[in-house]
Formats: sequence, structure tokens, C-alpha cells
Amino acid sequence: MGQNVMDKISIMLVDDHPLLRQALRTVLERQADFEIIAEVDDGEEAVRLASELVPDVVIMDINMPELDGLEATRQIKTNCPSVNVLVLTIYDDSEHLLGILEAGAAGYLTKRVYGQEVIHAVRAVVAGDAILSPQIFKQVLKHALKDKPKPVLLDLGEKLTTRELEILNFVAIGLSNKDIARKLNLGLPTVKGYLVGIYDKLNVGSRTEAVVTGLKAGFITLDTAE
Repeated sequence: MGQNVMDKISIMLVDDHPLLRQALRTVLERQADFEIIAEVDDGEEAVRLASELVPDVVIMDINMPELDGLEATRQIKTNCPSVNVLVLTIYDDSEHLLGILEAGAAGYLTKRVYGQEVIHAVRAVVAGDAILSPQIFKQVLKHALKDKPKPVLLDLGEKLTTRELEILNFVAIGLSNKDIARKLNLGLPTVKGYLVGIYDKLNVGSRTEAVVTGLKAGFITLDTAE
């Protein structure tokens, strides 16, 4: 489905609490460029409908029946890499954060946020930016480095170029796509193209996952990310 000719951002809500879904719908539908195309209360249905409708954004809870948000996110990103998953949950610990981000989520918000923050987050993930506070991002990266490094095998012709490494380092310090484009004097589509290439080479589905993988592979260091 994706964004239509009216440039509306299509959104699917995934949460097993009807009251929260209703509240989110009320907040999001006030935006002229947003369109809620589905509401789902379990992970399995979320995976099925995401593959059928291909929304621009899935707002996903972690605790759900049938299939939890982490596995649902992983399956959605495998089936539909273009779908942006924005997690909205009560959890803020490193284990949940790292798990959901490694599954390919584009952003992570706790349910303590205000409606305007969710609106901003939806627009940001569609623009290709990660949604994670700098404090939480550092927490995730440090937690990631406690794990045994997973080697990233790249063919000789698939090594990250100097420009790709430069962009990955900028992503690691939290620069948005627009900031990177401005800093390198590149067009925004060019930066997005480089990021797609980086994701493909590292076999990841999001900015944060790319940084975590880059850290584990030694492409970038924690000093860079800080």
C-alpha cells in the first residue's frame, strides 16, 4: 500500500488493549497526512495484515497474545522490509530494547510519551530516521557489546566503502538523514540510497541495527557512538 497519491502516511495499530488503540487513533487521525488503515490485537494477525496491506508504519506493542511484538516485528521486517515498525511499550530495559531493535524496529517509545511525540516519531521513521533518545541509544549499544560478537561476513565486492563507513559513523552519533546530507553536501535521496546499501551489506533492517552490527564487527567503536 505505502503512501498514496495524497501523500498520506498509512498506519496500522497493533496492541491488545482496545482503549489504547482508541486513544492512539484519536490522536493520529487529527493529522491530515495520517491514515489508520487497520487495528490488530495479536501478533500473528499483525504479520498477516502487514504483508497484505504493507502500511508505511506499524505501531507495535511488545506484550501480545499469539505472537509477541518482538517476533511479530522480525517477521514483518522479513516479509516487508519497507514497513517501518515503531514500538510503543511499557518496557524501557536494555534487554527488551536491544531485542526489538535487532529485530528491525525503526524506533522505540515508552507509553509515558505524549501524543505529539508519537506523531513526530511516525513522521521521523517514514523519513528514514531512528527514534531513540541519546541516553537509551547509548544504553543499547553498551548492552550490545556485552554479547559475544557476531562476525559479519562480507564478500570482497561487498565491503563497506569509505563513504558508507562515513555515513554509518554519522548514524552512530545520532545524526538524521537531513543532517548527514547537509554535512556531506549530498541530496537526501542519495543518503537514503547509501543507507539502503549499508543495510543490504550488513543484512540488517534499520539504522540502530546497522550501528549495533557495525559495533560488533569493529567497523565503528563505542567512542564514535558517544
